[in-house]
This record gives sequence, structure tokens and C-alpha cells, in this order.
Amino acid sequence: MTDLRLVWPTLVCWASAAVVIGIPDVAVWFCLAGFALAAVLVVLRLPTAAVCLVAAALACVVIAVVAPSRSPPVLESGRIVGSVVANQSLPTGEQWRGTLVAVSSGAEPVDTDVAGTGGTGGAAGGAVSVSVPVLVFGEAPPAGIGSELRIEGSVVAADPGDDIAYLVFLDEPAVLAASPPLWLDWANTVRGQFRAAASTLPGDGGALLPGLAIGDTAGVSPALSDAMKASSLTHLTAVSGANCAIVIGLVLMVGGRLGAPRAWRIGVARAVLVAFIVLVTPEPSVVRAGVMAVLVLLALLAGRPVRGIPVLALASIVLLVLDPWLSRNFGFILSVLATGGLLLLAGPLTRLLARWLPLWVSAVLAVPIAAQIACQPVIVLLQPSIPIFGVVANLLAAAAAPIATVVGLLACIALALAPPVGTLLVHVAWVPSAWIAAVAHFFAAVPGGAVPWLPGAPGAVLLALCTALALIAVFRRRRWATVSALAVLVALGSASTAVHVTQALQRPADWIYAGCDVGQGDAFLVRSAGEIALIDTGPEPGPLADCLGTLGISHLDLLVLTHFDLDHVGGAPAVLGMADRVLVGPSGSPEDDALVAALRDRGAAVDVASRGLEGVLGELRWRVLWPVRDTEPGNGASVTMTFAPATTCACLSSLFLGDLGEEAQESILALAPLPRAQIVKVAHHGSADQSPELYERVDATVALIGVGDNDYGHPTASLLDLLARESMAVERSDIHGLVLVSAGDAPGEVRVWTERAADGGDG
Repeated sequence: MTDLRLVWPTLVCWASAAVVIGIPDVAVWFCLAGFALAAVLVVLRLPTAAVCLVAAALACVVIAVVAPSRSPPVLESGRIVGSVVANQSLPTGEQWRGTLVAVSSGAEPVDTDVAGTGGTGGAAGGAVSVSVPVLVFGEAPPAGIGSELRIEGSVVAADPGDDIAYLVFLDEPAVLAASPPLWLDWANTVRGQFRAAASTLPGDGGALLPGLAIGDTAGVSPALSDAMKASSLTHLTAVSGANCAIVIGLVLMVGGRLGAPRAWRIGVARAVLVAFIVLVTPEPSVVRAGVMAVLVLLALLAGRPVRGIPVLALASIVLLVLDPWLSRNFGFILSVLATGGLLLLAGPLTRLLARWLPLWVSAVLAVPIAAQIACQPVIVLLQPSIPIFGVVANLLAAAAAPIATVVGLLACIALALAPPVGTLLVHVAWVPSAWIAAVAHFFAAVPGGAVPWLPGAPGAVLLALCTALALIAVFRRRRWATVSALAVLVALGSASTAVHVTQALQRPADWIYAGCDVGQGDAFLVRSAGEIALIDTGPEPGPLADCLGTLGISHLDLLVLTHFDLDHVGGAPAVLGMADRVLVGPSGSPEDDALVAALRDRGAAVDVASRGLEGVLGELRWRVLWPVRDTEPGNGASVTMTFAPATTCACLSSLFLGDLGEEAQESILALAPLPRAQIVKVAHHGSADQSPELYERVDATVALIGVGDNDYGHPTASLLDLLARESMAVERSDIHGLVLVSAGDAPGEVRVWTERAADGGDG
């Protein structure tokens, strides 16, 4: 029978940590109350309840001690000159994690010996030693984990519950101050050699191989990453328990063949495990697997039986006490749930499936099904849909994954010791890696590969309830559970599917312009004769990726970044590697330059747009009206362009205004007559800073506004009144969602379809 005694302390500890890290000021009171109540429960002979409170109190003690150090007074000014130790490899350095280890108390540069990787550990020259996890936005030189970089910029506090305490925005590129210590640098070298060797291999197989072998996904394109997610294969690139088990198993097996004593075998296995964790980097899932592996090795050394659930629970408690901020880390949560699902469900599912299938097929199928069942209620918080073909994709990838993992890991090591052998092994490992990539792309492209689900916390709770009912129905054979689960699933599935199918059937296939609902930001598409242009990307990659997926877009002939504000370029990671050509406005910071470099590195030809630049998109000719050369970066330098029919096609003309204000709009009018356009993308999300004359000259039929929840009052009443006076139909992303514009049957007619409140019609 499964031993669940430690599960309750784990859940109480987890819940307490997740709550208290958001309100760290009460941590002291929580830990005092926890210890006091635990003492009372011991007297009352309620040991399980006492252990629950002790575990929670220990996590609160750590929060009370650590939380103040995450917000040192020296950061209150909002400006820093300091040193950061990189927590990840920096091949491009446009956004990276690190630990802020020293901050100058004034304007003096930091003495790098303070923070470094081998300094004195004391403060000197006005520098203050700190230990603060940060997320840095800005350019950095190529550097490995453990490298120390000198930085200068502004800081913004993150939410207290985030694993990152501050966001740092650099004024200038970071400067490498010290190389990593030897105990980290060897791993950086090995990873770099493996990544370089894999990058020479063709197709997605080479890009995916480092992820399969050592969890290094730096070379995985957004398209491949999305395909892996859609086909439920992402777990293959997350180094976890299976990888640790393979490493430890190989060591113990070799040691056994050599006749080494058990204590020696276990000691060597622990040392190899530590080296492996350093090599693959200590991500939450890796650390969880490593702690479990250590506990298993200790049990074996003591000759005690190993029980999976108690080991998982104890490892979780240890990690939550050491780092309570893991309680809100999705990677850690999914890792624990997947492992728990395998331990609890894989065996029963195998026996169940073995009634109809061969045992080996049943075992292979049971693993992804068990992990998916356990994780899906949390996954819907990130992506509100349920994959249909994930099990089939995992079955096809099952035989290839361990080969790619083991051979890839051996290749990684051999490249450092015997390069010719390592090169040969890399080529061998490429075959299963390429197969997995092909499987991912195939199932991601299958129509209807995912069933939409209720988003947010209600969706997660409902799915957890349905899962529990289904498990009771299957394993306990309770008729009421079967009926309840089927009723809920049929009702929700039918309603959700009906809504999405109806929308898909109503959605016009001949759209020319599309406005994506990406929140407070812009992301607009232009399509002509099969060619696609995207103008801005919104503030985040997720909503843009959803929009592109809905419209079936995987390639961009032209990408336009009107200017570098976050609400216009924040979603750019979703389209890295998708665009042939990119037009950008003038750069104003290292972050802007880093984004441009990333686009070039992914194969795009990048041009800085200025007035007079022209081109063709299908049957439309585009022309840049603004900015003129030497315009200062910012809203006033937004790339402003027109699209007009280049042939006698049934096309629609348009004007895209970026975030231009009234002054810049008046400047455009002063340069030359403004052509009429049937569609106008309203400037700056509908702010009041507009030129009435420009909108009068444009005389558009439809006005598109990219806008979301905001504190600016966008779109303003004055702007809406202006558009009403010009008799323009207003389509807003915050109200209408996805907006599609196509040509009507009559010449000059405009037809509008909207995702929500579909009051659009012929214009």
C-alpha cells in the first residue's frame, strides 16, 4: 500500500510558503505560531499534524530571514552600479538571470573583488555586498554560468512572490569582470562544445539535440518550441528524474561489473550526480530529481527499502524549506506533479492497458498518460487547452528519446576527451533527435490537435475535479463517478467546441488585414497573394503566438517594428526565425540593439526604415512615410507606412501610424499630400494626442485600435469623437478581440469580422 504520511506535511508546507512569500512581513508571526501549535499537538499526541506545522514553520523561518536580504536599502534609489553573477549562459545576452552580489553605494564603480568568484567577500570602495536574484534586460558579452559582469542601470522591484526580486534595465552593455570559477567553467566549456557541434547538423535535429541530452534549449527556434508544446513533447527537453536515473544507473552498473563495494559505488554515483547537475545547470526540476536521487542513494547505503512517494515528499519539503520561492515556480510544480503521477498511476495504468495491449506497449503508453493526468490541471493555467494527440506523439517518440539522451550525453563528454569520437556520437544522436522534431511538427500541424478548455483557476479546478472523477470511475468502478465525469466533460467540451467551431466557420478566409488581441499593445497583420506582413508584436509572446496560430501563420515575409517600446516589441520572441525581412525604427538603447541582433542572428535581413523606403507585399505596394532621417528614437519616430494596390486587385489601402503624436502627424502632412486609405490603424492606442486634419485627409472607412486594460484612458473620448465625426467604424481589440478586414463584393466596400461582440458588417 502506498505510504502517504509525508504527503500532508508537504502540502501544508507548500501552501504556507506560497502564501507567505507574497506577504513576507508576516513570516515571523507565522513561524512562531506554527512552532507553538506544533508543541501543543505533540502533547495531544497528534504527530502528523505537528509535523505539518513544523514543516510550514521552517519554511516561514527561511522567508523571514531571506526576504529582507532580497530588498536591501541600497536599491531603494532605483539606480545601481554593481556586479552580477550570471545564472545562465549568455550566448546573446539580451535578457538573462543572475545574482546581484555587489552594489556601489554611490556613483563609484564596484570593486570586482567584492563580489566575485574568488574575492575577499568584504565591501570596499563604497560597495555593499548583497545577494539578490535579478532578471537583467540589456546586452552582455558571451559568458558562461558563474561569470561576473559589471552593470549600470535602473532597477524595478518585482512582486514579492516572484523568484526574481528585481528587474534590472541596463544603460550600457554589461562588461565581463571575472571568469567563472573552475568548478563551473569546465561545464560551460563542455556545454559550449556540444552546442557548437550540434549546430552544424541539419534541420531541427541539431537544434533539439542539446535539449534532449543536457536540457540546453538555447538553439531551439520558437516554431520548434511551439511544436513541442502542442504535441506534449516539451518534457523531453527538461532534464529531470529520468536523466538522473540513467546517469546513476550507468555508474552503479559499471561499478557492479567491476566488483566495487556498494559504498564505493554509491559514493562515486553521488559525485557523478553532482557533476551532472552542474553540467545541465540546476533548474528546479533538476534539483528536485537530484535531491530525490541522493535520498535514494542514502537509503540504499543504509540497506533500507526505497519508497517513491515518501522520497518525493521528503525531497519537496527539503527544497521548499531551503527555497520557499519554489512554491510558485511552475517548473518545480510540474516536476513534482509529473513524478507523483508516475509513481501513483503508471503501474495501475500499465496493468489496465495490458488487458488489451502487449505489456511493453502498455508500459510505454502509461508513462506519458500518467504524467499528463497529473500535470494537466496546472498546464491549463498556462495554455487553456487539452492536447488530443499527445499520447500518440509520446508513443512515437518513446523509443527515440532515451537513445538521443544517452548517446547525446556520451557525445557531450567525448567531445571534451576525444573529439573525433564525440563528433561521431553527435551524428548518431542526431538521427533520433531529428525523428522527435519531425514527430513534434507533424502533430502540431494536425487540425484539432487540442480541445479548448476553460481558462484560469476555474478551468484548473474543474479539470482536477473531472480527473479525480475519471480515476475513481476507472480504478474503483464507481458508476456515479463515471456518469458525473462524462456529464461534465460532455457539457463543457460541447459548449467550448461549439463556440470555437462556430467562430472558425464564420471567420472569413479572404481577410486582408487582421488586428490581434494582444492586450495594451499593437500587433496587426497584412496579407496579400499569400504573403504576410506583421506590424508590431504586442507586449508579450504568448498572445501573439496564439493569434498567429489561430490564423495559421508560421512564416512572415515582412516584420515591421514601428518603435522599441515594450507594448510594440515585447512579443518579438514569438516570431524570431519566422521573418525574411524586418523594418525597424531608430534604436535608442542597448536593449533595442540586442533585439535587432537577435533578429539578424535568426536569418532576417534588417533595415532601419526611413521616409521613401518602398517594397511590395503580394499585390500591395508599401511605402514608408515616416520617420525622416535623424529623428530621435521614441513614439515620434514610429515607422509610419501605407499599403496600396499595386495591381487591379480587389485590395484595400491602409495607413499604419504607430504611436505618432500630433506634432509628428502634422510633419507628415507638411511633407507631401497624404493619400486616402480605406483602413487606418489609429496612433498610440487612441490617445488624445492626434491631428484632426490627418484623419480628415485619410478619410478611412474603418479605424483599428490596438488597446487593452490600461490606466491611460485609451482610447480617449476626444479621439473617439474625432473618428465619429469622420464617420469611421471603430474596431477595438479590447472589445472585439481578433478583428479581420476583407474586401466586400462591391468596389471599395469593406467587410469586418470580429471575434467578440460581432457587430461589424459591411462598410
